Amino acid sequence: MLIGVPKEVKIHEYRVGLIPASVRELVTQGHQVLVETGAGAGIGFPDEAYLAAGATIAPGAAAVFERATLVVKVKEPQPEEWRRLRPGQVLFTYLHLAPDPAQAEGLMESGCTALAYETVTDPQGGLPLLAPMSEVAGRMAVQVGARCLEKEAGGAGILLSGVPGVPPARVAVLGGGVVGSNAARIAAGMRARVTVLDRNPRVLDALDREFGGAVATLYATTDAVEQAVTEADLVIGAVLVPGAAAPRLVSRAMVGRMRPGSVLVDVAIDQGGCFETSRPTTHAEPTYLVDGVVHYCVTNMPGAVARTSAVALNNATLPFTLQLAGKGFPRALAENPHLAQGLNVHAGRIVHPAVAAALGREALPLAEVTAG
Repeated sequence: MLIGVPKEVKIHEYRVGLIPASVRELVTQGHQVLVETGAGAGIGFPDEAYLAAGATIAPGAAAVFERATLVVKVKEPQPEEWRRLRPGQVLFTYLHLAPDPAQAEGLMESGCTALAYETVTDPQGGLPLLAPMSEVAGRMAVQVGARCLEKEAGGAGILLSGVPGVPPARVAVLGGGVVGSNAARIAAGMRARVTVLDRNPRVLDALDREFGGAVATLYATTDAVEQAVTEADLVIGAVLVPGAAAPRLVSRAMVGRMRPGSVLVDVAIDQGGCFETSRPTTHAEPTYLVDGVVHYCVTNMPGAVARTSAVALNNATLPFTLQLAGKGFPRALAENPHLAQGLNVHAGRIVHPAVAAALGREALPLAEVTAG
């Protein structure tokens, strides 16, 4: 199969769909890989590294989209990219369609088959292709939150760890999954006073066991969320409903009751955000103020540590890319029900039920697709 890797075009996005090591694996198994020139240059993977791995270098994105049967990316296709997609072509990338009807329309109009990393599952019910970026984003959330708390960045001028005689910052983490547990781990390691809120008692029990009581855990009732948010110096939104829009846990009224200079980091912004006051931002302009509260809502947070993120992502996606390339579509999906859960769009229809519900559309039954 001919696999195409275009250069990412989203602002300040330097990750790449396939790193040279992944290209070598695909070439070893008899596939051809076409990489747009400069696709990995921003993270230290020059064209020469791809050539050494067996890839062919394309002069631009047009050639990649025109020739490839399977296109492997990182971020959701931008308008100039979805216009290049065609019927019968398979796109494998993050999509986050629930809060993005324009992209969904573009993919449906293209006639392509689009699989989303964020809805591929594993036998334990996890999201293996979202997990590595969730780990990065969770750890980064504390890092950027600490920076935003600095006075020059618009914050209240609070050191996350405190110093002897001065208390540390109070950190509230909404959601105890992969993002939330990683955020709690880093925040606790920086000696902040951390509280994690979740609605799953098993998650709360696991966190309590891991941290030995050093991190407070609360069942996420509306009252508990309100109290934790309004008392916190830093709030990290880490909730996820696979394929669906994120629930709005923090209202505008709650934000209005927070102390000026407090910080909100919305890791759920890719799925629409879990704060009512959230709107997508970029690495170029990552923050804004609402009622004196700093909001950090960058939609591709892991892109700031692009080399680490690209390698971690490829470690997770490569086995699925090999299946798609080796077996083709739809055989790969028919033989792997977990990969099949990644199918979001096919032949002009939305397939994933949660995505279809979020967009107000009727889902095309997955069984019809995998049956050919």
